[in-house]
Amino acid sequence: MHIALESPDQPEVISLIAELDAYQDTLYPPESRHSLDLMSLKQANVVFVVARDVSGKAIACGAVVVNAEYGELKRMYVHPQSRGAGVGKKVIALLETTAKSLGCKLLKLESGPSQPDALHLYASCGYERRGPFGTYTNDPLSVFMQKCIEG
Repeated sequence: MHIALESPDQPEVISLIAELDAYQDTLYPPESRHSLDLMSLKQANVVFVVARDVSGKAIACGAVVVNAEYGELKRMYVHPQSRGAGVGKKVIALLETTAKSLGCKLLKLESGPSQPDALHLYASCGYERRGPFGTYTNDPLSVFMQKCIEG
């Protein structure tokens, strides 16, 4: 497996993101989905990571939007056939290391209660539950978490 910073603007990665969107469409109504589109993922303050299997196929991705006060973990997805092998943890680790190198000290995220595997992944990586942040509201279909990455 190989994990690296890459552009989200690649056909295979776009397909991976489309899988994530289709999956989330089955779980949450549009007003409870807070995803970034491709143009947003290509902004200068966004770190985007892709994990590839030994054949070079994209199997996971994730992003961090780095702001002045904190970074926000976005677009985390591991293809179902690649889950359980530690890919998600490795993607998060590279996102955290890269965000930290850019001066980020705190990462926050919004996920949903219908994704227990994702919530378990975040908790196992040291993320703790918190209340809404930024422009998010207190939505019963949102779970908010954060992790201090300084030091």
